[in-house]
Amino acid sequence: MQTKFLIPISIIVAGLLVAGAFIYVSQGKISFKGQLTPQEAADKAVSYINENKDTIANGLDASLLSVVEEDGIYKIHIKVGEGEYDSYVTKDGKFLFPSAYKLEEGTNATTSPSDNSGDTSVTVPKADNPDVKLFVMSYCPYGLQAQKMFLPVYDLLKDKAEMGVYFVDYIMHEKKEIDENLTQYCIQKEEKDKYPAYLSCFVQSGDSANCISQAGVNQGKIGSCVSQTDETYNIYSQYDDKSTWLNGNYPKFDVNSDLNTQYGVQGSPTIVINGQIVNVSPRSPERFKEIICQAFNSQPSECSETLSSDVAATGIGGGTASNSSAGGCGQ
Repeated sequence: MQTKFLIPISIIVAGLLVAGAFIYVSQGKISFKGQLTPQEAADKAVSYINENKDTIANGLDASLLSVVEEDGIYKIHIKVGEGEYDSYVTKDGKFLFPSAYKLEEGTNATTSPSDNSGDTSVTVPKADNPDVKLFVMSYCPYGLQAQKMFLPVYDLLKDKAEMGVYFVDYIMHEKKEIDENLTQYCIQKEEKDKYPAYLSCFVQSGDSANCISQAGVNQGKIGSCVSQTDETYNIYSQYDDKSTWLNGNYPKFDVNSDLNTQYGVQGSPTIVINGQIVNVSPRSPERFKEIICQAFNSQPSECSETLSSDVAATGIGGGTASNSSAGGCGQ
């Protein structure tokens, strides 16, 4: 963590002395009494940073970008001033850690989407035409990062592999995420050939209406599809009825719920190749291409082409990431 966001050790020690959290270790996981939901713990952490920003963050305001459970605690991705940082908060919301050191290196590269082991050996099932599914929430910063990774590989291998973008069966980024999920779902369903152009525009600008126009998408078709899909899955009615929300916190988005269940999808992004969840680290087009090419029974000539090794920045917009963090959005 850079000097912009450093919690003095005295504050951490004081917190350990007065918080009184009940902690125990079981099978390598840390558990806490009085567990909060991810959103509650993240909001509490960000509020604490802002209340103490003169001491903690050089007077800069903090905002939450995403939260995901990772190894028994909550990993929060926050923006402080113009910088973005990964920090950690315990499940009871009593301890905030500005950074973490990994004491054990994992050996399994085919794990959850938040895994960040950096292991370069990935074993995936093989097929003549690999099936590649990217599950996202359309406004998850890490999902957007993965979609930027996906696009050049799709352009290279779309005639050799079955590749598509699918959606996690709940949302974390307000109603706009339902709207955008439906738009992307329907463009793929009704005018699949125009989806790459639309998505290339959206991940950079976030302007859905303009991107529909630029990509030449038939708005009438998409509008009808959105209405029919909403009627089939009761998406907006469930959004309005909080009693249906996942764990009481997250509106459901059931369009791909069967696939979520089939593959064990828990957060955004999740990559499934030939039925198996695969971690891609770093999230560069070249690394993604390499892993997909390993899934062919016989690799096509396109696999010899070299794509960019840059990792795109998280969220909407251009630029590259300063590291290859494999974070995600999830409950």
